[in-house]
Amino acid sequence: MQAKKRYLILFSAGTCLILLFCFGGIQVPLSRRGSHRRDDRSLTGYHLGARCDELHGHMSPRQKRDTNSGLYTGKRCRMETCFDFSLCERNGYKVYLYPQLKGEKLSESYQNILASIEGSRFYTPDPGQACLFVLSLDTLDRDQLSPYYVHNLKAKIQGLPLWNEGKNHIIFNLYSGTWPDYTEDLGFDIGLAMLAKASISTENFRPNFDISIPLFSKDHPRTGGERGYLKHNTIPPYRKYMLVFKGKRYLTGIGSDTRNALYHVHNSEDVVLLTTCKHGKDWQKHKDARCDKDNAEYDKYEYREMLYNSTFCLVPRGRRLGSFRFLEALQDIFLHPCVLMFNWSETRSWHVSLLSQIPSTVRSIHQDKILSLRQQTQFLWEAYFNSVEKIVLTTLEIIQDRVLEHWSRSSLMWNSLPGGLFALPQYSTSLRDFPFYYAKLGIKPNPKFTAIIHVVTPLVSLSQPVMKLLVAVAKSQYCAQVIILWNCDKALPAKHRWPATAVPLVVIEGENKVISSRFLPYDTIPTEAVFSLDEDTVLSTTEVDFALTVWQSFPDRLVGYPARSHFWDSNKERWGYTSKWTNDYSMVLTGAAVYHKYYHYLYTTYLPASLRTMVDQMSNCEDILMNFLVSSVTKLPPIKVTQKKQYKETMMGQNSRASRWADPDHFAQRQTCMNKFANWFGTMPLVHSQMRLDPVLFKDQVSILRKKYREIERL
Repeated sequence: MQAKKRYLILFSAGTCLILLFCFGGIQVPLSRRGSHRRDDRSLTGYHLGARCDELHGHMSPRQKRDTNSGLYTGKRCRMETCFDFSLCERNGYKVYLYPQLKGEKLSESYQNILASIEGSRFYTPDPGQACLFVLSLDTLDRDQLSPYYVHNLKAKIQGLPLWNEGKNHIIFNLYSGTWPDYTEDLGFDIGLAMLAKASISTENFRPNFDISIPLFSKDHPRTGGERGYLKHNTIPPYRKYMLVFKGKRYLTGIGSDTRNALYHVHNSEDVVLLTTCKHGKDWQKHKDARCDKDNAEYDKYEYREMLYNSTFCLVPRGRRLGSFRFLEALQDIFLHPCVLMFNWSETRSWHVSLLSQIPSTVRSIHQDKILSLRQQTQFLWEAYFNSVEKIVLTTLEIIQDRVLEHWSRSSLMWNSLPGGLFALPQYSTSLRDFPFYYAKLGIKPNPKFTAIIHVVTPLVSLSQPVMKLLVAVAKSQYCAQVIILWNCDKALPAKHRWPATAVPLVVIEGENKVISSRFLPYDTIPTEAVFSLDEDTVLSTTEVDFALTVWQSFPDRLVGYPARSHFWDSNKERWGYTSKWTNDYSMVLTGAAVYHKYYHYLYTTYLPASLRTMVDQMSNCEDILMNFLVSSVTKLPPIKVTQKKQYKETMMGQNSRASRWADPDHFAQRQTCMNKFANWFGTMPLVHSQMRLDPVLFKDQVSILRKKYREIERL
């Protein structure tokens, strides 16, 4: 059954011991509304973080059942029974944030969650348009001993006019319960609301309804997040240590059995599992015979050094089921080449008596598998875990897949680059329509392109650069169609004013005559490849052919001619933009570039309206923004093709909108854009490259007749 393939490893050792094993990828359920084939014993749902069974060693089974049954009335909720799909069908998938109540304080982490939602494309300020509702009351920390605990939350929530017993609401929670039992009681009845929770047990998890998220600290970045640092593979992939852990050992209470058992497999050689009793004010009162030895050995090892020199990392539970170490290990996995092992693809359980099998299990994993797991964990960290924003957006996307099942992502979309946040199923449900999956599907992109020539000046004569460009592009063997995007203030020229071409010529007026209209997802684009061109670009037919040929090998990237670069200005402490010819570049201008048409959809749908509005108001930086977007998706640089001996932007009439290259404010605006864009992305996504692709025999001392792209050498 599919349900048995999709979820995490449970190491039950009295309590839950999580060995991060075989991080194979995130699996999204494809369950359907109305299905009667359901096994509630299976772990159906979507998991962003660790989730495991909790065994209260000091509570009887009856007490445990009574405790859990009182958590909330909607314990049997599923999407089919507790969610109103009609709200989403009527208005689309939009998320409403309740306005913050006066006098209510929010923790930094919850502020980050709300900010991530408000900045997303799902946000709506109109509750009448909403499909999903999020409280402005901080529900993250429900530990009564915490300074962030919100009192009288039950009454406050029940008083909300849109609560409706929690239907179509999602509640975020990281901590529940308090000393000594740390139960999962939130202190109020969540009713029919969905729960996005860390440290949730399988007993309380409602399949295909709740979402298990990782426990993250208040220091976890809101946006951006650190990239993985796996820059190269080492063979063999083994390190000094096979398995490591370093952390507190609880001497009494819940969670103590798990970490107390680790010493049984610790051998001080390749399995180094260190614990310390030194925590809490009264630890010496509960000190046992092993404490002095454990504390002494604990102090001999440095945590980062252990991770750096280990192949696998162990993440056992603490007081609660979740642990900060999950994300810490996941991030450090790339700072240091240690494999984080965690598997959503199969379910296994180890009783405490089988704890000794863990070392032999990890030793049996083949080195090829270890290498592939390192690569996959790096992808998962960057795609879903390295910022609060990504955790939140992934949660919202999961719910969207459940609500709009006819548009839900496939497992391949979730588990391979660039990940589910960038593969938007509203664009298409076919993998063939995206630029990321050609190799996996064993196909190549269609060798045809649609040229979009951006025109902002009126037609005066047949000798204008745009006329020459149109003729050269239309002659390309790969050209399927030419679109003239008329963003000129003057009226559209008569059809006979344009030169005759062998391919269809379509002239359309830009939407509101703004510069971002060149990246709209026009239905008139029939091909996968788009050749974006400025009206003053000078390219020969040979150069057009060569660029398209190169793009076919890099269909997910920008491929083009004029290149630019970015740099960090340490004096001004800001990003800089340069057009100087240097030994590297990080951008390819869209005045002469080929890319997949899916990026038109992402530019229009994924990017916030605020950035597009800024670009349109300045009539500048749209090419920089497209480079930011593509590099953010691919984590790779663009591809520069053959450089002409001399290339410079044609400076047209000083009173023309096309004369922006001569505008003294133009360069300053682009500097500003670099920093505005980096701020929104939360990081600098642009990647430098020193690679330029030329024809194979370019400049070789052989007969020109033997060269395929002869004209390029003469330019």
